[in-house]
Amino acid sequence: MKSNYLLFILLAFSFFSCREEKGIDYTDYVNVFIGTGGHGHTFPGATLPHGMVQLSPDTRLDGWDACAGYYYGDSIIHGFTHTHLNGTGRGDYGDILFMPFKGENKLTMKQYRSGFSHDNEYAYPGYYRVLLDRDSINVELTATYRAGMHRYTFSGNADNKLIIDMEPTIHNHPHPVTKIKVLNDSTICGMKYTEGWAMNHKTYFYAEFSCPFDYELFSDTIAVSGSEVQSETGKAILSFRTADCKGKKTVILAKVGISSVDEEGARKNLLSEIKEWNFDNIVSAAKKIWNDELGVIDVKTDNKNEKVIFYTSLYHTAIQPSLFSDVDGRYKTMKHTIEQDTSYTNYTVFSLWDTFRATHPLYTIIKPDLNRKFINTLLRKYGEMGILPKWELSSHEAGTMIGYHAVSVITDALMKGQINSNIDKLLEACIRSSVYDTTDIDRVMNCSILHNKVMPICIKYKNEKGFIPCDLVTDGSVSKGLEYAYDDWLIAQIARKARKMDIYDDYINKSQAYKEYFDKETKMMRGKLSDGSWIKPFDPKSVERPSNYIEGNAWQWAWFVPHDIDGLIRLWGGKEHFTAGLDSLFTMSSELTGDKNAALDVTGMIGQYAHGNEPGHHIPYLYNYVDEYGKCQSVVKNILKNLYRNDPNGLCGNEDVGQMSAWYVLSAMGIYQVCPGNPVYTLGYPLFDEVTINLQNGKKFCIKVQRKDTDVDIVSEVYLNGTLLNDNFISYDDIMNGGELLFVMRK
Repeated sequence: MKSNYLLFILLAFSFFSCREEKGIDYTDYVNVFIGTGGHGHTFPGATLPHGMVQLSPDTRLDGWDACAGYYYGDSIIHGFTHTHLNGTGRGDYGDILFMPFKGENKLTMKQYRSGFSHDNEYAYPGYYRVLLDRDSINVELTATYRAGMHRYTFSGNADNKLIIDMEPTIHNHPHPVTKIKVLNDSTICGMKYTEGWAMNHKTYFYAEFSCPFDYELFSDTIAVSGSEVQSETGKAILSFRTADCKGKKTVILAKVGISSVDEEGARKNLLSEIKEWNFDNIVSAAKKIWNDELGVIDVKTDNKNEKVIFYTSLYHTAIQPSLFSDVDGRYKTMKHTIEQDTSYTNYTVFSLWDTFRATHPLYTIIKPDLNRKFINTLLRKYGEMGILPKWELSSHEAGTMIGYHAVSVITDALMKGQINSNIDKLLEACIRSSVYDTTDIDRVMNCSILHNKVMPICIKYKNEKGFIPCDLVTDGSVSKGLEYAYDDWLIAQIARKARKMDIYDDYINKSQAYKEYFDKETKMMRGKLSDGSWIKPFDPKSVERPSNYIEGNAWQWAWFVPHDIDGLIRLWGGKEHFTAGLDSLFTMSSELTGDKNAALDVTGMIGQYAHGNEPGHHIPYLYNYVDEYGKCQSVVKNILKNLYRNDPNGLCGNEDVGQMSAWYVLSAMGIYQVCPGNPVYTLGYPLFDEVTINLQNGKKFCIKVQRKDTDVDIVSEVYLNGTLLNDNFISYDDIMNGGELLFVMRK
């Protein structure tokens, strides 16, 4: 980093001068529709930070862009369901559909769905509103942590109805059993059991209405007598007796609690969190909760679009993982038994292959207490199924993606002093993930075929052979080998902290396995056959399924050695060659060869760099390791300015449960952690004039930009608490101790 002279006068005025803007409504700067177009896979409905309920409209159920149920380009709403995933690459949830209508009974989605216009749609954190064109019904939604509230304003007070349809599921997963039971003329409950991405997913609901109703029950379209229906496709049509409504006859309110435990859990959740019929109060409470959540970071800028992108990104990082414990402390275990522990909070939706990279490192700064709860959940689930989760969904190990990155989340928090658990037990849990094989199938509960059979074989090969032969494992051998090497390095760090030096030596040795895949001739990580030769032919731009790379190609995976960047640089032949390789990555043609269908995740291209997918998110910051800080700034600035936008198609790839947005939040502040587990943040391009992080320990960390020349946008010096930095790195403790990071931009 260039060093000129100490800006004494400037620093005297700026040091510890963080200003917190008072009275700001941070929700005004959240556009919940960012990511609902393109391939962002986000939803616009009502939810609270990490809440159990995500109450949102569904516009499509099929296809890749139906993963969150809503797609901005659609013009039809099928109904409103109470659970959704935030930006995933696969679809699930979409539980318990409510849809108001008027007139004759409408029993199929084709009959009751309605057109709508974005001109009549409005939403902000904790609130959603839309006008249904078919019957001119205004629908408003809000949420608490475990319950949702609906407000329907009908065009008149005759023939006002609602269907509860248990059939629709995002991606149309089978649902062998659904149940609906009418308890009285204003209360109804039920259950939906789905065999989807989460193979044993049950959602219970308990709903109360502000207006009494008459009802009809159906199994699909066949009428069922009595007050209860249990079938594969249970449905209920409620006809509201508006003459008996206590409030306005055209306004019907619904309060809906959900639970993964039972109907009684849903009832308790509802009665605990929504005691009255005041919809506006719930909206106001949700807004306050979101303002507290978003206000942890205060941004100063005159660029409103960038401010909206920032706070929307922060919002997206706070949707999931989701609360999965009832108010009475009951929760579903990974064995699908029900336990009760009021001292423990269970969570679900752990997309760890994505979120270990930036989301959890962000949490360690802005909400370490919650991150500890997430880790407690991962460790509890380890105790329940004998393996740390990899992609956990609804107390089911989906087994999706690669690596064993719960180890990263745990190690990173441990190295930052945020875990007080028994370190020997932590080490045991992490080692377990690195050694289990096909002989352990009966010990690993509820895992998919992928997780049971393919992944353990890879682990077996990497432990016994030192690499994964691509002729024996035909899908992702290189990607898996690289990620295992990083995870094994993490285990070595825990072992060193536990003073188990024999284990440390073993896992440090395993962490060097990345070198087995490096081809000195092409400077690429390549698939290696059992006999040690490289697989041929080799096209580094090729994206195929199956291939040696997961969701990418050789160019995108060439750089995944976050734990030993110096070693990777040496393999390249030194800093000059490494820099030239990075330059080529970002400047060559973005053309991909191979199977276009396999390239759905390879998006947001700058050269062969693909920002729309996670494996490369650290790559722009590798320039800092070869003293090319200006090039790092240039690439990061390009991504911040051009690959994130304030519109529905504002994400260049799947949101992936907060990871795409966490990259933006950290990078816009000018910092990024390249290697979770090593508590160091490297510096990039600070987007805003001033950022204040309000830390949980009561301190503030302020990041400021001083532009000495208005037409210059290059950082020349950086000061930490008044001291000029000689490199491009600060420690985690530097941030958490509070203080000021000053970027000076000058010619």
